[in-house]
This record gives sequence, structure tokens and C-alpha cells, in this order.
Amino acid sequence: MRRWRIDAAPAAADLDEIAALLRGGGVVLLPTDTIYGLHALADDEAAIARLANVKGRDDGKPFVVVAASIEQLMNAGISFTPDLRTQLDALWPAPLTAILPLSRPVAASRGASSLAVRVPDLVWLRELANRTGPLASTSANRSGEAPITTPDRFEMEIDGVVDRGLFSGEPSTIVDFTGDDPRLLREGNHAFTQNVWKTLRKTL
Repeated sequence: MRRWRIDAAPAAADLDEIAALLRGGGVVLLPTDTIYGLHALADDEAAIARLANVKGRDDGKPFVVVAASIEQLMNAGISFTPDLRTQLDALWPAPLTAILPLSRPVAASRGASSLAVRVPDLVWLRELANRTGPLASTSANRSGEAPITTPDRFEMEIDGVVDRGLFSGEPSTIVDFTGDDPRLLREGNHAFTQNVWKTLRKTL
């Protein structure tokens, strides 16, 4: 298993290596703008199957997808109305996960008609997604267990680890945009969540 130790961000050459591993169908543990997560190519059926096996995830349960930009998400099949794009342009990049409708299937959705997506507030992670395309992302733990806070305690069989050391962030805020009005499903950071609603009220 390949391991990259970082303080703030991987070097450009390391990002190239991580991207190559992911493009080859690998599963890689990465620190995100929220918590440590397991990642694989969002549009690679075999990689998604591996990710689900590592995670111990039930058949049919979709993964969150992180991307470099709204444009990248649109190219991957996420549907945005002009108003919704304006709203999310005002919020992303941020620890905000938005549930949005799909115009076509993607492996990470595992048959669902909508998908939870995020443009992360972490420059190097967006740079990585620029190299790979959107990435399926899930907390670094077996289903039903607590997320890890350090890779030293991670024992699953994967292909790579980006090791930031001890790291314990807050989970993202989740908002469902598939209905007539946005619906809060999970509050992450309280102050950030309040800002999300203020921004949405200004653009609705």
C-alpha cells in the first residue's frame, strides 16, 4: 500500500501519483475538508464495487461525490436549474453536501435518481479531482462504526493513504435540493449552516 505523509497538502508530483492510482481503479484514504474519507472514481463500476466492499455498504446505497467544480458535476450528469446553480455558486466550495437530481446514471449513485455531491473547501482535493474526475467519497470506517481520526488505526485493504496525522473535523451540512424547497437533512458546523440558510434566502 502506498502512503503519502502531508502537513497541509500533497506536492504536485504526489497528486499525480495519487491520481494515477485512482484512475487505475484504486481505493485511497484521503483527508477532506470535513473528515478522513475513502475515495474511488465515481464513474468506475469496478472501483465503486471495491469501495462498497471495503466499506461494507449495503447494495444500492449511493456514495457522496466530491468534484472540482459545478461544471465537472454537470458533465458527470448532475442536473442544475439556473436558479439552483446561482445558489450553489454562492456557497461552494464549502463543507456543504447537496442532494441533486441526476440526468443519467453514474456508478456512485448505485441506481438512485439523485446524488449527494460537494465541491470541497480544500484546494488540493479539488486539484486532485481535476486530474481524476469526480470521486466517490465515504467516511473511513466500516458501516456502523465510528469514522477514524488517524490512519494509524486504519486496517482495511486499500491501495493508498494520504496521511495528515491526527485529524478530526466536523461532518458536512447536508441539504436536499430535489424538492420544491431546500430541506436540511444534517447540520454540520452550526455557524456555517446558518450562513447557508441566509444565502439561500437571498437567492430564492
